[in-house]
Amino acid sequence: MAGFVEQLWESIFTPGPTPTLLLATNVTFASLQLVLLALLIATYSVHFVALSLISGGLWWAINWFAAELNAAKAHEEAEKTRVEQRSTQQGSDDSETEVETIVSDSNPKTGSKAVEPAAQTGDLKHRSAEHSFESKSAASTEDEWEKVSENEKDK
Repeated sequence: MAGFVEQLWESIFTPGPTPTLLLATNVTFASLQLVLLALLIATYSVHFVALSLISGGLWWAINWFAAELNAAKAHEEAEKTRVEQRSTQQGSDDSETEVETIVSDSNPKTGSKAVEPAAQTGDLKHRSAEHSFESKSAASTEDEWEKVSENEKDK
């Protein structure tokens, strides 16, 4: 029992679902289901049926997620061994340099004609080149500074 508790404590800090952690989770959920069943028999309350269904759904979801993680881990390890086998089959003669392949496109890309600029209608004012970079507040700010400096000269 002490060995199981030590393994459980260590499995908490190990990434992924460990067999010890899954065993502890399954025993805990089974105990919860037994307690909910005993409470249902003792009280005849429908609430314990609902709690049992929620607990069962969570129990199933945890086991499903752990199985998916293990399957992904196995797939990743299989892919890693496959890549290692390919690299050993190619031999040490091949250099590990990247090669760029240039693909030419024989069809020139043409833009869509669906959106075109609308024709200018009505009286529009064009901005002059000297005021194009100033914001609307720039002129008013300069005027305010001039007023402040005039007031200081009066003192």
